[in-house]
Amino acid sequence: MRNVLFLLLLFVASDLAVATEIRRIWLTHKSNDPSRIVVNWMSESAGDSVVRFGLTTDYDKTVRVDETTTLHHVEIPLEHRDAVYHYSVSSGDQRSKDATFKAYPSDELRIAIVADWQSKPDLSAIQNDDVHLLMTAGDNIANLFPACGEGTKDCVKPYAALIDAYPDLFRSTPFMPALGNHDRQIRPRGKMPPEEAVYDIDATAFRRFFELPGDEWKWHFDIPQFDLRVIALDFNHISDFGTTWQTCHRFDEASPQFLWYQQQMANPPGFVVTLYNERNASIRNQANKQWHDLFRRGTCCVTGYGYFAERAEVDGFPYYNSSLSGSGAQYRDPHSKFLAGEDSYLLLTLQRSGEMAVKIKSLSGDELDHQSYKQRESTR
Repeated sequence: MRNVLFLLLLFVASDLAVATEIRRIWLTHKSNDPSRIVVNWMSESAGDSVVRFGLTTDYDKTVRVDETTTLHHVEIPLEHRDAVYHYSVSSGDQRSKDATFKAYPSDELRIAIVADWQSKPDLSAIQNDDVHLLMTAGDNIANLFPACGEGTKDCVKPYAALIDAYPDLFRSTPFMPALGNHDRQIRPRGKMPPEEAVYDIDATAFRRFFELPGDEWKWHFDIPQFDLRVIALDFNHISDFGTTWQTCHRFDEASPQFLWYQQQMANPPGFVVTLYNERNASIRNQANKQWHDLFRRGTCCVTGYGYFAERAEVDGFPYYNSSLSGSGAQYRDPHSKFLAGEDSYLLLTLQRSGEMAVKIKSLSGDELDHQSYKQRESTR
């Protein structure tokens, strides 16, 4: 009888182990190459990292990383456009259910850009837009220290909570965030700069959690079939630079960031969208207005600095502000053309014919502003 009970318990324990489901999954890109994607996930116990994938649930391809970790990042190759990929991840006896994502298209590309994600609102409108890529203009979380403890730099709990709030969205849509000040806040800000740094300038937790191209605190991503480059820069609270409130990397004309962006814009593709998390009117005047001169070589800039929706135009160049929390104080741009106190996001739609539509949309799906931009000629 004891042997029977022992075998029964062993069977139940084994069955429970196999049934452990991995639920926290998100997709990113770490290569500047849309034919490769990173599948990221967290497992309850440490194990290896395996992704099975293909055009059906037969999963005819497998990528395995022999490691022992609970935070997994596995890059897989994509051989097809205009296709739906199926995939499942596993770590030891833990595994996920089947999930799907769209490969990049041939004729029409849709990208959503959001910012100020602290309130975790309903994003059904974005899911209804059936986007191929989700990007941000910063402030993806409220801050780090309440969940992680003051001064802790590598804790990813707030980012994990973000993924948990939208499990279907993140496991089906590649996600490429830009940095905001809240994304690296490791201590309370207070009324005066304290003795210790309030922000982790290196954004340790952000870079640990997300797999992004290049330095990760700044990055660029190209989709050549639509002649598009998206660039994320590290601008936020630039007036606090040099104090213990400093949050971003240098941005002067001799800084590595400026020189890198200058190189990216030396011979840009037909469309360039630049993302950051600082007030447009402030950053375009930096480095003797050289930032504005560089921005104008692209198509538009998008920030999530203020809690409102806005389109401004300076020298014919558009500067956007968008926020998922759009009912705050409005820091109107001196060159504002459209302004609304609406919870909003941007929807970019690119056609192979050489046109990009930029819509400011409310979270109820209403179109608030609509502009179209032509592909610029380049010598690329």
